Amino acid sequence: MREESLLSPTAEDEIEITLRPHRLDEFIGQDRVKERLWISIEAARAEGRSLDHILLSGPPGLGKTTLAGIVAAEMGTTLRVTSGPALERPGDLAAILSNLEPGDVFFIDEIHRLSRVVEEVLYSAMEDFVIDIVLGKGPTAQSIRLDLPRFTLIGATTRKGTVTAPLRDRFGIEEKLDYYRDDELAAIVTRSAGILGVDITADAALEIARRSRSTPRIANRLLARVRDYAVARADGRVDREVADQALRVFEVDEIGLDKVDRAILEAIVLKFGGGPVGLGTLAIAVGEEPETVEDAYEPFLLQVGLIQRTPRGRIATDLAYRHLGVDKPGQPTLL
Repeated sequence: MREESLLSPTAEDEIEITLRPHRLDEFIGQDRVKERLWISIEAARAEGRSLDHILLSGPPGLGKTTLAGIVAAEMGTTLRVTSGPALERPGDLAAILSNLEPGDVFFIDEIHRLSRVVEEVLYSAMEDFVIDIVLGKGPTAQSIRLDLPRFTLIGATTRKGTVTAPLRDRFGIEEKLDYYRDDELAAIVTRSAGILGVDITADAALEIARRSRSTPRIANRLLARVRDYAVARADGRVDREVADQALRVFEVDEIGLDKVDRAILEAIVLKFGGGPVGLGTLAIAVGEEPETVEDAYEPFLLQVGLIQRTPRGRIATDLAYRHLGVDKPGQPTLL
């Protein structure tokens, strides 16, 4: 499989790419999703055809991009990568589609952020493998229809509910990725440590896993920070004590909350009396974009039961007060 990204990777992205599994049997977790994908891949290979289009949904960092690369590898084709916001005009999409080879996998991250005009071009490409290009403007404009090779589109979204029905209906396969268990994350940390050449104990891997917000991407990032600490402050070996010390330095607490998570909780509890508080107001209070708060931080805070979403806004739970060590108004202090 050859991967061609249409986006410029950062240094952190390069590390993440290095740690990605390249085959389905190397991918840890998401067992039901893997089984269903493997059935579809085997059937497509046996019949010599391209896969149906695939829509992957779930919170950030669970492996949607990785699975797209694995699908391309298992099918023996090229992966082309872009994102919804990067496709600003229909011409951007047409340029990519017209350069695909038969069987290629075209991955669009954040597909829910496609503009309407680009999305409409995608309909015919997905369904009939043709695109209509308009040349010129006004009365002299001409429409040219281009035939496309049969390709597989894989779309990834953190907001499946905002993917329009006409687009969603054109995906033959839909899979939702769930948060990971601690033992699965510990296995991922151990595998990544081997690739990075980090000497790590099993209990240290589990400690990192427990603080990784049930998310592999975060587990690998924390491993990289713990490795740095071990090299700079220890003998390079990572045991549970070194992992704990490192994560304290990088302000990741015992359940995986970082400084932004705690800022969100403290804002709801201390600034807004426990809530309810609207998303926009909360985002301003912590200096983040509303979409960032909703997509990157809220899912985990909801999952671990620290906040609740109500029609009137976000509220802090009793668990949030206990985690912050703050007395809830109207409750006596427990001695």
